[in-house]
Amino acid sequence: PEEPVLLAELKPGRPQQHDWKSSCETWSVAFSPDGTWFAWSQGHCVVKLIPWPLEEAELCKTLERKSGKAEARSRAGAKEKTLECGQIVWGLAFSSWPPAGPRAAGLPCLVLATGLNDGQIKVWEVQTGHLLFSLLGHQDVVRDLSFAPNGSLILVSASRDKTLRVWDLSRDGRSLSQVQVLTGHVQWVYCCSISPDCRMLCSAAGEKSALLWSMRSFALIRRLEGHQSSVVSCDFSPDSALLVTASYDACVIMWDPYTGEQLRTLRHVPLASGLEGSSDIHTSSLRSVCFSPEGLYLATVADDRLLRIWALELRSPVAFAPMTNGLCCMYFPHGGFIATGCVGRRRGTRRGAREPPRHGLASPCSTRDGHVQFWSAPRALASLKHLCRRALRTFLTTYQVLALPIPRKLKEFLTYRSF
Repeated sequence: PEEPVLLAELKPGRPQQHDWKSSCETWSVAFSPDGTWFAWSQGHCVVKLIPWPLEEAELCKTLERKSGKAEARSRAGAKEKTLECGQIVWGLAFSSWPPAGPRAAGLPCLVLATGLNDGQIKVWEVQTGHLLFSLLGHQDVVRDLSFAPNGSLILVSASRDKTLRVWDLSRDGRSLSQVQVLTGHVQWVYCCSISPDCRMLCSAAGEKSALLWSMRSFALIRRLEGHQSSVVSCDFSPDSALLVTASYDACVIMWDPYTGEQLRTLRHVPLASGLEGSSDIHTSSLRSVCFSPEGLYLATVADDRLLRIWALELRSPVAFAPMTNGLCCMYFPHGGFIATGCVGRRRGTRRGAREPPRHGLASPCSTRDGHVQFWSAPRALASLKHLCRRALRTFLTTYQVLALPIPRKLKEFLTYRSF
């Protein structure tokens, strides 16, 4: 595959403030499932809702967006919006589209949930940018959010209070909307991901193991143990047959979530010659991992300021791109693009008490703001074999595949033991 190319870069226009609460790290970015909106937690307690796709001129050059006022740009009736959240925004998640079944009274089809520094979750109507309601319950930062992909309006939140909470937004945001509190982590919970078939939930905290939960009973299924440092990110493959976890140990582990088996480990090796002899083992500490929409590639962001693209069948990256200090990455739902969020750091900023410090080198960029970058992503025509495997694994578990009266080699292919 060709190396990723930087297509566009969005930067906050507001002048930086000097207090920590005005920090502008882009901890989260999100595309709406239908690919028509992009949400950017650009810092300064602000989220920008931007109609997608960007105009052709914007995909050919770096641009700045002024945060002082929302642009009245219209494309097919959609206008860019600024959401004033009042707190630092850590997590973003769009609801599924279209929703399954009848809608709750007064709840729009597409909403955006924002996880805030004070433990609140604010839910916004995307089309108008109006605040619908706030969900209260967490006692600390809401670090990540994940909607059930089936359109049921079930939302899972992960928090520094060491819990996950399950919400049902079809109950119109009342206090009854909280369905379950999941406990089991002993450190801050960084990430949560619901499998596309809505059977499982994975959560990652500042621990060496990730937890796998049932989305039906909300019981703990198993602990996934294998990392040597904190697990900070996780994602399911589009057919729910694979789970990947990323850790500060500079490794991505690919799991079979049904059996708990480790299928392979992808190790991040520093590329720059100046880093090879470095005593700082954290220069490749991972921040984020995500699957491509067709399930053939992974994207990772690490502290060595590289965006890496991996093919599932290989143990080395197939493409690289140099970037600023990355915090998160996400594929466009229809492929072709990757969005990465970056960190804004200022000298003298005290962050160790708030978030585990980044051990990578300082950003070479002159700007120190929470901007977002858009990259071209490798496009691949999936083989008929892969399309058949994905179609079967969408509704068959690993155990059901192993019980089929088919040859062993075919079972190994269907369960991703071979490619």
